[in-house]
Amino acid sequence: MNFNRIVCFDLEMCCWNDGRESRTGEIIEIGVAELDLTNGEIVRRAQHFVKPDNDEVSPFCTELTGIKPEVIEKNGKPLGHILKSVEQKFGGRHKIYAAWGRDDLILRKECEVKGLKVPFEEYLNLATLFRLQRHVTKKRCGQRAAMEMAGIDWEGRQHSGYDDAYNLARLAKTLFSND
Repeated sequence: MNFNRIVCFDLEMCCWNDGRESRTGEIIEIGVAELDLTNGEIVRRAQHFVKPDNDEVSPFCTELTGIKPEVIEKNGKPLGHILKSVEQKFGGRHKIYAAWGRDDLILRKECEVKGLKVPFEEYLNLATLFRLQRHVTKKRCGQRAAMEMAGIDWEGRQHSGYDDAYNLARLAKTLFSND
C-alpha cells in the first residue's frame, strides 16, 4: 500500500427534479485527482465520462452538472472500461482512495449490479475526517463550506466531477499537512 498518495474522486450521477423516482441514478462522470502527501502536490488529474446502461442525462442534470447528453454520447465509455483505466493510471489497489461522503458505497453498488470489480480496497471519507477536527464547529457541511472554513477558494464548477475531485485534493492537503 502506498501511504504517500491519496486518490481523491468524485462521482456525478443521472438526476431529475420532475418528481419521478430515478430508475437507477447511474454514474455519468468520475473525476480523479491524486495528491502526493510527501510534497502536497496534486500530481495527476483525470475526467472520465461514463455511458449509462439504463439512464439518460435529464435537462436538470445538465443544468446541475454541466454535462450534456451529447457529451456522454460522444465521449462516454462503459463503467468497466473507465474503472480499468482509473486503476491503471492511478494505482488501484495499491493506493488509498477518498471522496467527500460515501461515494464508495455508490460506486460499490453500481459495480455489484454490473458485475464489476471496485478499483480500490482502502477508502477514506474525507467529510468525516474534516468534521473530526477540533476547530470545526459546523459538523454538517458540504465540501464547498468545508473549503471556506479551511480558507480555500473553490476553483471551477461545482458538481463537475473533475473540478470537485481537484478541490477535494486541495482540501485533503490541509487535513494531512504537517504544518
